[in-house]
Order: sequence, then C-alpha cells, then structure tokens
Amino acid sequence: VIVTGGIDLSVGSLIALAAVVATGLIGQLGGASASGGAMLLGGLGAILLCGLVGAFSGLVITRFQVPPFIATLGMMLVASGIAYILSQGKPIYQVPESFVTLGRGVDPLLGVPYTVLLMLALYALAHLLMARTTLGRYIYAVGGNPEAARLAGVRVRAVLLFVYTLCAILAGLGGVVMASQLKSGAPTYGLMYELYVIAAVVVGGTSLSGGEGRVLGTLIGAFIIAVIQNGMNLTNVESYTQKVVLGLVILGAVLLDRLKHRGWFRRRRGRGPAREVES
Repeated sequence: VIVTGGIDLSVGSLIALAAVVATGLIGQLGGASASGGAMLLGGLGAILLCGLVGAFSGLVITRFQVPPFIATLGMMLVASGIAYILSQGKPIYQVPESFVTLGRGVDPLLGVPYTVLLMLALYALAHLLMARTTLGRYIYAVGGNPEAARLAGVRVRAVLLFVYTLCAILAGLGGVVMASQLKSGAPTYGLMYELYVIAAVVVGGTSLSGGEGRVLGTLIGAFIIAVIQNGMNLTNVESYTQKVVLGLVILGAVLLDRLKHRGWFRRRRGRGPAREVES
C-alpha cells in the first residue's frame, strides 16, 4: 500500500475483527469441541470478511477519490466498532485446544515454529509479486507517478483496489494467527499495530511518497522494530516511553527519507571534495 503512495490505518482494527470473527464462528460451530473443518471455516470466514472490508476501502479511495488516510481512518473505526459489537466488549474463549497449533505449534521435521514458516512463505510470495511480475511493476509505477502510469496503459484503479484488498486479507490472516497464539479473540487485539506496521515499512527504506521500497527492507524493518520493543521490555521501560521511542523512530525515518529525496546527502557529498580543493 505504501509503495503506491497510500496508507492503511485499518490494519490494527482488522486484526481485532478477524480474531473476534474467527473465534466467534468456531464457538458457534462447536466451541471447545469444534472439528478441524469448523476451525478452518472460522479462519477463512474471518479472512474473507477482512478482504471485503479492504475492497470497500479501495473502492472508496478509487471511485470517490477519498484520500487513503481519511478512508482507512473511517474504516479503522468501523472495524473496531464491529469487533466490539460482535464480542460485546469481552474476549471469546470458546475454542478447542488444537486451535493453538497454528500460533504455537512447531514443525516436527524442521523444529521451526509454524508462524516462522508462514512468515517465510509470505515473504517469498511477496518478493516474487513485487520483483518478478508485471503486477509488481505496475504497483511501483502507480506509486511513482499515477498519471504517467495511467497514460502508459496501467489500470490504476484496479491496482489500488488489489493492494488494499490484499493488505486487508493479510491483516485478517494476522488476526487469525494472533487468536491462535492467545487461544482467544478480543476487540483489543491489534491495538497500535498500524503504527508498528508503518514504522517497519519506513525503517525498511520504503518511501512514504510511493514508488520505492523492497520486501526485504520491510522484513528487516520489522525485525528492527521488534528488537527495539523487546529490548525496552527486557529493560522494563514503561509503555508510555515506548510509544515516545516508536514515534521518534518513525519521525527519524521519515525525515531521512525526505532529506534523501531532496538530494541533501548528495549535496553534502559534493561539498566535501570542493572544500578540500579550496583548502
């Protein structure tokens, strides 16, 4: 989404919505004694709902020319409100013991958690999409200059609709995984995650102006944010102070991005030899 020059603030709320819907459906389909098929249906239902929400956001942005910030901010409130309504403001615990396999299980052959394998698979697919497909080139083109992309034959609206839908689907998947890890679904899940996502993307080198960014950079950015958070938790830094640090990290990364685009670093490098000659 950010590569296209947009932003999605509904990610955190979609995580909560997916967790609530998945656990709620499982509870309706058997609860603690639900079958594997019921759990699969609950997870897929939650992800599908999030995909529909993302598609609606994309339609609002592309058809009515609503700025992405406003459209996804409104959808963030809508999704959060629906999660609270469905759960009545309380966590949902009616899930079987086997539901935690996805979030806590370990592959018996590789000895690697399933969540790590899922992350690597999604990274590989995202890398192939962005680096090896025509659609990936279209996404970069739309972020670089949407009008030029349109004149070149790129269906800009379709590309934007796709990226917002895909972003919501992945947020839904994240919500299902979180529900599996915590063996419950609650409307408070995913709180502030939209800021963590933006921080990871920006720290990873993706420009908020669009047209630039790599999947590997985002993965590295996510690791950096996780290390910073874990480090502060281990040193007993207060949660309020952690928010200050996260905000400063985002501001610093954005500032460096703007300076890079204005050629500040190139000018600084260019002045060095000139000063040496003058001296």
